[in-house]
Amino acid sequence: MPTQLARKPQNSYHHGDLRDALIKAALREAEQGGAEAISIKALAKELGVSQPAPYRHFADREALLAAVTAEAFRQFTAVLREAMAKPSKQSKLSRLAQATLDFGLRRNGIYRLMFASRTFSCADAGSELHVATNETFALVIEALEAPAVGYLRERHALKIWAALHGVVMLAEQGMLTGRSAHTTREELVEDFVAETKLALEVAIKNARRSGKAE
Repeated sequence: MPTQLARKPQNSYHHGDLRDALIKAALREAEQGGAEAISIKALAKELGVSQPAPYRHFADREALLAAVTAEAFRQFTAVLREAMAKPSKQSKLSRLAQATLDFGLRRNGIYRLMFASRTFSCADAGSELHVATNETFALVIEALEAPAVGYLRERHALKIWAALHGVVMLAEQGMLTGRSAHTTREELVEDFVAETKLALEVAIKNARRSGKAE
């Protein structure tokens, strides 16, 4: 009778695979409950590994959160880049803004992990998380489709990013229904886009006229 080969257990991993598996599993947990839902002990149990195993890849929960948040930002950036690349009569900034609103409301647990936890502030400068976040911000700057004049682009990119974040958070809390101002959140986002593009255009013209670079 031929010898049967032993089947590899479903939850076993090659060396190095566990890190990615932990990040993916943590993202699934964050989808439901943000950063608070992520537990190394629970993830180890879910993946069928020993309690010490995750600590071979992450020094502590904060290190895991930083890696998970970096991956969340990479996914966010990919969504924004895809939205900007689609053929459309809308400006790149408008497409990025609406994609941000959609991502923030549709994947709110992930969004709160990215923006409503202290993970970023605790990460070291130059870390994987800082790099991923800077890539997102660079995309916001690109969406402005404006020439570089001092730090005007960066300033207006930061302004609209802050405004979009405010819309997402208010809408997620049910505080932006459109009834009080007779406008939808999508229309409000378009207002921010139009105001940002106009303000940046005026600021660049004024800077060039005066010969100043901010």
